[in-house]
Amino acid sequence: MYIAMNRFKINPGYEQGFEEIWASRNSSLDTVPGYHSFKLLRETSAKDQVEKFTMYSTLTIWESEQSFRDWTRSENFRQAHANAGAAKGTYQGPPHLELFDVVMAETKES
Repeated sequence: MYIAMNRFKINPGYEQGFEEIWASRNSSLDTVPGYHSFKLLRETSAKDQVEKFTMYSTLTIWESEQSFRDWTRSENFRQAHANAGAAKGTYQGPPHLELFDVVMAETKES
């Protein structure tokens, strides 16, 4: 498994709009080979309140690094990111991409 995370610093007062952007997007990820899951995370620690931003992360789980790389070169990727720059004033800079190989995983049995 392979994980791609993007971290976003969001200006105060723009949190709801940022979340709505993600909720209303047409990602079509469920049609992409090798895609497993997506989560939008909002940090809850108080440290960023001093720094005057809200930290968000996206977490996407892929079957392999190659599956992720193939998606980033696809028309699906271009369409999913077509409106990325439309939210003026929302971001304190570009997102920070972090990529991970999963070396160990545990899940709860149902």
